[in-house]
Amino acid sequence: MDAVWVRGVTGIQLHHVTDLQDAGRFLGNAAMALRAAHVRTGADRYSGIATELRALVERVRELEDEARSSMHELHSADPERFVRCRDGHEPWPGEIPAGFIPRHTCKDECLYHDREVLAAIMQCTCGRPPCRACEIGGKL
Repeated sequence: MDAVWVRGVTGIQLHHVTDLQDAGRFLGNAAMALRAAHVRTGADRYSGIATELRALVERVRELEDEARSSMHELHSADPERFVRCRDGHEPWPGEIPAGFIPRHTCKDECLYHDREVLAAIMQCTCGRPPCRACEIGGKL
C-alpha cells in the first residue's frame, strides 16, 4: 500500500483539487528548474524534459479544473452534503469511501472565542461533543 502525505487544515477537510493544485505547482517548478539548467549548460536533454513536463502541467490543470467543477456542482446541488464533506464527516464525492475516517475536529479552535473573530459568533464550535474520529479510534 502506498503511503501518501495528506495536508490538513484546521477547520476543513481539503478536497482532492488541492492535491492536483500541488501537483501542478510541483511540475511547473520542475519544468522551470530544467529550463534554468538548459540555460546554464546549453544541454538540450534538459530542454526536452522541460517540454514534457509542460505538457504534463497542462494535463494536470485540466484534471484540476474538472475536480474544481465537481466541487462547485456539489456546492450548488447539495449544500448540506458539501458542508458535511468540508467539515470532514464524509469523504468528498469521487474520493474513495473505503477506510474513510472522519477528520479530527477536537483540536479545532473556535473562531469567535479563540481567535476573537466577532463575525463568527454564529459559528461557535465550543461545547461540541468529542469528534467522531476519536470515537472511532477509541480515544474517549
